[in-house]
Amino acid sequence: QAQLAESGGGQVQAGGSLTLSCTTSDGPFKGYAMAWFRQVPGKERESVAAIAWTGLSIWYTDSVKGRFTISRDVAANMMTLQMNNLLPEDTAVYYCAATFAVPTKLPTSAYQYHYWGQGTQVTVSS
Repeated sequence: QAQLAESGGGQVQAGGSLTLSCTTSDGPFKGYAMAWFRQVPGKERESVAAIAWTGLSIWYTDSVKGRFTISRDVAANMMTLQMNNLLPEDTAVYYCAATFAVPTKLPTSAYQYHYWGQGTQVTVSS
């Protein structure tokens, strides 16, 4: 079974930056959309950003537009989330996920994703 692994979480002050990475253990996930989600205790998992297999279709939730950038390197079996100008409300456990999807229909909801990493903590202090 394919596995995903996140890295790059940590603690930063508001206004700082972090880069999260997600690597896949089962090749480049050809044909798979990938995404980042986040969750805080007591709340539902929130969609953050998604990217199609081709990289030509990208989606962001409104609260991170202009601050976060999602990208993927198929050859390196890696997806990244560059997070700039971090805010305390960005504090959460961040998960990467993958699911098979045609490039023209980019899934953005958690229930649409079938493969998940274990998560990495991001803490932003004010």
